[in-house]
Amino acid sequence: MKDLSHIRNFCIIAHIDHGKSTLSDRLLELTGTVEHRNMKAQILDSMDIERERGITIKLAPAQMEYKGLILNLIDTPGHVDFNYEVSRSLAAVEGAVLLVDSTQGVQAQTIGNLYLALEEGLTIIPVLNKIDLPAADIPRRTEEIVKLIGCDPSEILAVSGKTGEGVLALLDRIIETVPPPKGDVEKPLRALIFDSFYDDYRGIMAYVRVIDGSFKKGEKIRFMATGAEVEILEVGAVTPNGRIAQPELETGQIGYVVTGLKTIAHCRVGDTITLADVKVESLGGYREVKPMVFAGVFPAEGDNFGRLRDAIERLKLNDSALVYEPEHSPALGYGFRCGLLGMLHLEILKERLEREFNIELVVTVPSVAYNIFKKNAEPFLIKSPLELPDPSFLEKIEEPWVTADIVTPTDYVGGVMQLVQDRRGLYKNTEYLSENRAILHYEMPLAMIIVDFYDKLKSVTAGYASLNYDLKDYREADVVKLDILVAEEPVDAFATLVYRNEAERSGRRIVKALKESIPRENFVIKLQAAIGGKIIASEQISAVRKDVTAGLYGGDITRKRKLLEKQKKGKARMSEMGRGRVTIPTDAYLKVLKRD
Repeated sequence: MKDLSHIRNFCIIAHIDHGKSTLSDRLLELTGTVEHRNMKAQILDSMDIERERGITIKLAPAQMEYKGLILNLIDTPGHVDFNYEVSRSLAAVEGAVLLVDSTQGVQAQTIGNLYLALEEGLTIIPVLNKIDLPAADIPRRTEEIVKLIGCDPSEILAVSGKTGEGVLALLDRIIETVPPPKGDVEKPLRALIFDSFYDDYRGIMAYVRVIDGSFKKGEKIRFMATGAEVEILEVGAVTPNGRIAQPELETGQIGYVVTGLKTIAHCRVGDTITLADVKVESLGGYREVKPMVFAGVFPAEGDNFGRLRDAIERLKLNDSALVYEPEHSPALGYGFRCGLLGMLHLEILKERLEREFNIELVVTVPSVAYNIFKKNAEPFLIKSPLELPDPSFLEKIEEPWVTADIVTPTDYVGGVMQLVQDRRGLYKNTEYLSENRAILHYEMPLAMIIVDFYDKLKSVTAGYASLNYDLKDYREADVVKLDILVAEEPVDAFATLVYRNEAERSGRRIVKALKESIPRENFVIKLQAAIGGKIIASEQISAVRKDVTAGLYGGDITRKRKLLEKQKKGKARMSEMGRGRVTIPTDAYLKVLKRD
């Protein structure tokens, strides 16, 4: 049995696109874990979407051996929408490599992830990456890191994940400074599940960090939160070359367990695994994830509901930040109301469901959760505009607010302030990381951030600004339900809650966007935006006109008029019959999401 001093567990945290996956590639290559001929870029990013977009969505564990020690690395995502993945990775390790791009410097998510690591009490190793680039400014970026974490400039390592420069020095620093795992080999087994996924042949497979004791194939284990008991089919280590079966997993190690479970509800991320016949105290698990954005996900074909349910259950196993419950819409049929951490999270969920499970989807306009206060009744949360009670029974509505930290070059501070002011933000204060970089602290309504605030922020700062936000509290808001009617039938998927003083502008924008997206029919299509029974904006799509008089040669003008009258009556009848049967293309839903 290995001594605990031979194990180091660490993860890499950084802002999006600062080179975490590239540095992971070099670590795996230089330790000989992956042979040079088998090496490919972003080797730990196993999903097609990750490789196409160049972002990490899922945490990825990998075991390496270096100088006789076992190093367990976890590569983490950088985008704010996936910080729940980061928080789970941090709970499984003792040290964190804080990576900063030497061309871009400290960004909002660098700070957000650093605070998460400090809360867990991890050893922080500050590292400047991309030093091979001509735009790298090491002295200035060193100053920013010193200001951020208060370390000595000599403690900051400079590396290049691309060329491998300085990476061996980083490995030596990890061995020196990251403490070995704490845990008792003699105590009964306790292991923390930090990730899981479903295998068609072997059931649920869980990634675990063993805190105390050890376990091996054939032993009977219990999931403490769910009470499920099962015999272990296999345990082992996770490497980039695949999962390697081992006789047992011991204290301090990170590895996988094949449970054989087919019922997804029995295995939860954050649960504690112990041996079936012992009584121990469960581990702390993770803070409960709070969804920020809610959207309805419906199958385009009604008979695919069962497949969608199975697909979402499996994705939930792999994506613990996803929250869902069944929902029924008169127009869209049966589907799910999904709670997510942001718009990118929603986009990735939709793409994964369509790609991995081959289901065509309709996704409704995302909204946030509102606190509803009815007269003489308990307050309750609504996650969809369709749940809003009759306004005559309402006392008040409260919406979620967030604290937002925006890191930007000082040249763009004016533009950022104007943007946040337009989105109802409240200015708090400004901190300066260096003479030309500032952090602006704001409080903002979450509804103003979720759709396209990030895109607009990038536009006004030429791509240099970054954003991090956390839920703060709920505050009173004057919002109303905006209904969109197509051919005089309300379309549930377009219903939204909007500020009363912006309702007319929003209504006009949506009907205009729909006019450009919906194809013409043989009858006139009315597009209307309404609050209650009052129409506040309208457009109409003119009918496709067929030249019914083309076959007439000469004769009296009344022949032509009769034909046109007959066509007019036919169009009126089609308009009546075709009401509600207008085909709305998918891109129309996407256009409605975008603000002006």
